[in-house]
Amino acid sequence: MDIIPQLVANSIIAGAFYALIALGFNLIYGTTKFFNLTHGVIAAIGGYTVFFLTTTFGWNIYASAVVGVFVAGLVGYLLEKSLYKQLRKRKASQMVFLVASLGAFTALQAVIAIIFSSQFQTLSIGSWDLQTFNIFGGIITVVQLVTLVSAIVIMIVLGIVMRWTMFGKAVEAISDEEEVAKVVGIHTNKIIGRVFFIGSAIAGLAGILIGLDTGLEPTMGMGLLLKGVIASIIGGIGNVYGGVLGAFLLGFIENFGIWKISGEWKDAIAFGVLIIFLLFRPQGILRK
Repeated sequence: MDIIPQLVANSIIAGAFYALIALGFNLIYGTTKFFNLTHGVIAAIGGYTVFFLTTTFGWNIYASAVVGVFVAGLVGYLLEKSLYKQLRKRKASQMVFLVASLGAFTALQAVIAIIFSSQFQTLSIGSWDLQTFNIFGGIITVVQLVTLVSAIVIMIVLGIVMRWTMFGKAVEAISDEEEVAKVVGIHTNKIIGRVFFIGSAIAGLAGILIGLDTGLEPTMGMGLLLKGVIASIIGGIGNVYGGVLGAFLLGFIENFGIWKISGEWKDAIAFGVLIIFLLFRPQGILRK
């Protein structure tokens, strides 16, 4: 039974990584109502920015991480202004948005592979790489602990911002009906641009932490996106707290699901859970 504490720790760690992806994805989806497929590759951009700054210019990991988060947010913001905003002006359908975001995802992933090659890369935080904590029998690393704390703090901050600030009220108004929000004087394009920056910056942070934990590769974005989307749908798409709840639930189901079987079944288990929710509770655990 000694494996149980480690399974619990692994589940919480996986849930924290999924939560960071789901938080940014849910924020963007809740505002714009479309599946931003570039969200996964933007996470990779955050990680590769840190890799570039630390290996090419010798920056320390902390300054590089700050820049990496900003670059990821900036890429998301520029995509919104150069692509998605133009599609909204033309009253494009959700299918057009989906195809456009898929094209942007493919292009950005190809650029990463061209610049950094398809070789697996690693990030390091120096001596802290080897430091671990024993929590009730489960072993976690410094990076994993930082990931868990970051997911919880960002969830709380986003919840407060969405509920108690004018920005949050403007986001809710746009989410309900963008045209009506324009009529009452809300600068919708500005608000949506900020939402994309914040959501993409959170994804960038996730990519950096994943790079520190397991490493980087150009194709990592799709896997991250799928797990973030599954967590969002399970917990309640468009709901900040729901995405985090779904992420941790998914982490526990995956890790305990492969307790007695091969780890290769992990993705199959995740998609099985997704199908069950789509069939029996498509709105997720928590409604928006």
